[in-house]
Amino acid sequence: MSDTVFGAGQATGTTVEAEVLVSPVPFSARYDLDRTSGVISRNDHPLRGASVRGKILVAPGVQGGVAAGWAFPAMAELGIGPCGLVFGAVNPVMVQGAVTAKIPIVAGVDSAFFDAVRNGDTVRLDPAARQVTIVR
Repeated sequence: MSDTVFGAGQATGTTVEAEVLVSPVPFSARYDLDRTSGVISRNDHPLRGASVRGKILVAPGVQGGVAAGWAFPAMAELGIGPCGLVFGAVNPVMVQGAVTAKIPIVAGVDSAFFDAVRNGDTVRLDPAARQVTIVR
């Protein structure tokens, strides 16, 4: 198989390649995460119990936002945060939190990416090129 490359509308940060954790629902830094462990903790979340530590978190969008401004930097300081973020749609506070924590973030990704990517896939984010690649 060969790599599959998708375009993105917005992106910032450094290039990163890692395993992905794919959420089928929009992501909330405040309500979905235990920010002391990096584990998805919301009772009704499809990924409950999964860790974002060292993974690229993928979600179709975001919810809320105020908590992201401090949650991502705090998690990065503890070494339990994601190493990258991919969203279909994003808000400014989520971007602020990612940039402050030095976590690469990509948004406005081609919708076909969300149909193709699976938990455990290896994905490369290249923010400078505005590309997301599923590495096969």
